[in-house]
Amino acid sequence: MCHHHFRGWRRIKSLASLVQPHFHALSKRVTQTLIAMIVSEVFSCFAFYGALLVIKMYTIAIITGQVRLRRKAFANPEDALRHGGLQYQRCDSYVERCRRAHVNDMENILPFLFLGAIYSMTGPSLAAARLHFLVFTFARGVHTIAYLCALRAPTRSVAYTLAQVPCVSMAVQILITVAAHA
Repeated sequence: MCHHHFRGWRRIKSLASLVQPHFHALSKRVTQTLIAMIVSEVFSCFAFYGALLVIKMYTIAIITGQVRLRRKAFANPEDALRHGGLQYQRCDSYVERCRRAHVNDMENILPFLFLGAIYSMTGPSLAAARLHFLVFTFARGVHTIAYLCALRAPTRSVAYTLAQVPCVSMAVQILITVAAHA
C-alpha cells in the first residue's frame, strides 16, 4: 500500500512540474491585469463611487436598526423579548419604509457595481465613465433621501429613473464591446 502511495505521489509531482510553468505565466498575467485595472483612472473612479454607494447601503442598514430600536418594532421574537416583551414584535410603517429603501438599494446598487466594473474594462473615456458613475450615485442619494423623508411624488421615481439611465448605457456599451466575442 505504501508503494502505491509513493507511485501516486510521484505522478502528482510530475503533473505539478508540467502545470507549474503555465500557472506562473497565468498568475503573472492576472497580476499584471489587476495592477493595470487598479492604476486605471477609470477603474479608480469607479472604485471611488462604488465605495461611496456601499457605505450608503451600510448607513441605511444602520438607520433601519436604529429606527427599530427607537420605535420598539422588532421583526423577531428574541429581539422583542430582549427589549421589553413580545408586544414589541410588530410592524411599524417607518421601519418598513427604511427597510424598503435598503432593499431597493440592494436591488439597484449591486447590479451597478457589476456593470460599472465591467464597463471600466471596456476602455471608456474618463469623462464619460465619471459622468455615468456620478449620475448614478447622485440619483441614488436623492432616491434615498426621498424614500426616508417621504418626499412628495414623483421625486423618488424620477431619481430612480435617472439612476437607471447610466446603468442601461453601460450595459449597452458592454454588449456592443463584447458582441464580437459572443
